[in-house]
Amino acid sequence: MSRLTSIIANPSGLVILQSSVSQTCLPILRQILKPAERPSRTLLFSFLYPPSSLVENLASDTSLISIFDYTERIPGYDTWTDSRQDTLDAIKSAPPGPLSVVIDSVDTLASDISSDSQTFKFIKALFTLISSRPQPSVLVLHLLTCSFLPLVTQTALSPILTHVIAHPPALIEYLITAFSTLPPPAGPAEKFWGIFIPISERAPESQRLVYGPGGTGTCAGAGNNSNEFVVELIIRGVGTEGGRRTIERLLEGWDGKGTERLERLGSLKALLSRKEIDVKPLDPMQNVPFNLHLTKSQEESRGRVPLPYAHQSSATCSTIYYEPDSADDIDDDDPDEDLDI
Repeated sequence: MSRLTSIIANPSGLVILQSSVSQTCLPILRQILKPAERPSRTLLFSFLYPPSSLVENLASDTSLISIFDYTERIPGYDTWTDSRQDTLDAIKSAPPGPLSVVIDSVDTLASDISSDSQTFKFIKALFTLISSRPQPSVLVLHLLTCSFLPLVTQTALSPILTHVIAHPPALIEYLITAFSTLPPPAGPAEKFWGIFIPISERAPESQRLVYGPGGTGTCAGAGNNSNEFVVELIIRGVGTEGGRRTIERLLEGWDGKGTERLERLGSLKALLSRKEIDVKPLDPMQNVPFNLHLTKSQEESRGRVPLPYAHQSSATCSTIYYEPDSADDIDDDDPDEDLDI
């Protein structure tokens, strides 16, 4: 079972689903909201997308999921009311037992509140309530790349975090073709992450690859692969030795129905299915018009040649040998004998 499949089936703690203009993460959110065998009850708070676009059948399984549609609460309109207290009350009044709380999306909530600090304070209060309930309880936050993102990923909110980031396949294709960098395990992890992380964090770069000249032209791929995208997983936990935090970063694919290996995605199959090339260091003696190699007898003859700077001596102490040059002025006279010292 892949890590993403395990996260969807049994989410716990704090889970952040990050979408962008160039790639949405909604298919994963829909999978998390599907009825499952886990005993937890789900509360969905919709601030951006209507619940009908997130839950397949709103009328079924009402005993497992409660939906709170706040999409019509828009600041500046008569329908506006602050949703924070209503959200806290709904969580407090939920039946005892494990609880899954899903908020879509946090950046919309932060825009309604008009304060990142107040939004973070509210999210922290939510997470405190959820953490006090029986496990496995989880807080799932869906958001776009925004200024609020660094606040919810810091350890002040939760030392344990599962961060799911959706990327367009065009980004991986660009790294392979432009930098000859394959994602692990096909290529070295240090090289790939050193290039991938700074480029992926620049949102305009992915937008250019998707919407620019020669781009795929859609936020999820092109043609038969329109539902495919790449998922970056950042899993932060606490190690057993001395409580040190551990961070794991890996890539998986999504083919529209569920997780899939990157090399099996239609948009990346041609690039990642190539036979691995054995890269060897360049031989400076290759493709020259003369032979630079020595035979065994030539190597033995060269080894018997005495070196002019190597003096054979049985003395145990070090000796300095100096041969005067023709221009050296060496005599036994004192150069300062005319001085009255």
